[in-house]
Amino acid sequence: MTKVDIISGFLGAGKTTLISKLLKEALKGEQVVLIENEFGEIGIDGGFLKDSGVEIREMNSGCICCSLVGDFGTSLKEVVDKYHPDRIIIEPSGVGKLSDVIKAVKDLHIENEIVLNSASTVADASKVKVYMKNFGEFFNNQIEHAGTVILSRTQNVSEEKLKTAIELIKSVNPNAHIITTPWDDIDGTKILGAMENVTNLELDMLAEAAQKAYEEHEKEHHHHHHEDGECCCCGEHHDDDDDEHEHHHDHDHEHEHHHDHDHEHEHHHDHEHDHHHHHADDVFTSWGTETPKKYDKAELDSILKKLSESEDYGKVLRSKGMLPCTDGTWMYFDLVPEEYEIREGSADFTGRICVIGSELKEDALKELFEV
Repeated sequence: MTKVDIISGFLGAGKTTLISKLLKEALKGEQVVLIENEFGEIGIDGGFLKDSGVEIREMNSGCICCSLVGDFGTSLKEVVDKYHPDRIIIEPSGVGKLSDVIKAVKDLHIENEIVLNSASTVADASKVKVYMKNFGEFFNNQIEHAGTVILSRTQNVSEEKLKTAIELIKSVNPNAHIITTPWDDIDGTKILGAMENVTNLELDMLAEAAQKAYEEHEKEHHHHHHEDGECCCCGEHHDDDDDEHEHHHDHDHEHEHHHDHDHEHEHHHDHEHDHHHHHADDVFTSWGTETPKKYDKAELDSILKKLSESEDYGKVLRSKGMLPCTDGTWMYFDLVPEEYEIREGSADFTGRICVIGSELKEDALKELFEV
């Protein structure tokens, strides 16, 4: 029987870091397959984990929902048939809905071969409040359907801010186990133990909640289809007011090739009473590119500083990549608003950059990275 662990988390929360820690400290003797569902044209995370000996299967798709209920199920069945692994870790896209992933696993109806072992969410302790306000529907869904919420970067926040983050999480999911210990102070086996310490009853309830959400979505989809001849998912934006950051989402979905959708109207809503379902690519856009260009560390540092501190390139939520350095090494970088890191990594087949956010300015990003 193959265990399936879903590790979700909003953009930049630290999912990949957590998975690497679990592989090193808790899952050494197991055959593990990692299935990723990356948002954006360029798949990045495979490069971060390829050295660990884990089989990577990346699925890049603009439409999160379609990839989950379509390609996702096929991929999962293929993995079970081909590898018969002890464990499959599913890392959904940062802007995917956890309820969709749980439902997709349940809908495979191969209970004799796989068991949904855990459904967890990684959340950046310093950003719970602002993300809940700005991206409530996506962020809250991941919290609401998780058996365990694993807080990252707790060592970087005050006790007061941590307390607020826990209260907000409990307001959405009062039954969640919440891990608050800094990851450097806790062994991966302890984290895995907390993730798995969710009764089957709870998982069944999570699956039921996911099924209910899906049925409501289908009902609404059907209603909209007959009412105005349009799919309800594809014509809405939301415009959320926040006292710290004001986000306006214009859906100009730009990659190296373009998906342009003309959505003229804005949709205001109260997250607490929100019954509309939005596709992630109605709110988030991504820009990605491959490049052989070599950068020196100071140059990359300057680029990331601009990207993390300025809105000249759009509202950047996440950027990551691996680039060749002028001294012959490779630099891997990770960025979330107001912070970033550069570290040495193994050579990849070419340099890759991925930026995710809203209202991204593709020309400015190309100029910034000189690609």
